[in-house]
Amino acid sequence: MNPFEFVLIILGMIFIFQIIKHKMGIRTDENGEILPPPQDSGEARLLRDEVRQLKERIQVLERITVEKENSLAREIEDLRRS
Repeated sequence: MNPFEFVLIILGMIFIFQIIKHKMGIRTDENGEILPPPQDSGEARLLRDEVRQLKERIQVLERITVEKENSLAREIEDLRRS
């Protein structure tokens, strides 16, 4: 193996490891030391709670809508039978 091939293999390995590190979400500083994962800020927690509350409200509205459709269909069938 000549030196040119060796350098290309090393560069390819570095490139592949950098892609893997990026996909895994591993952050490093200028010295190459691994940084801890970022902590959630207060705003992020508030937004997450608000999204959860909105999802719960949507579920309630969907349930009310389905119940109204079913009750309306029942009333129409009762009127047809009368």
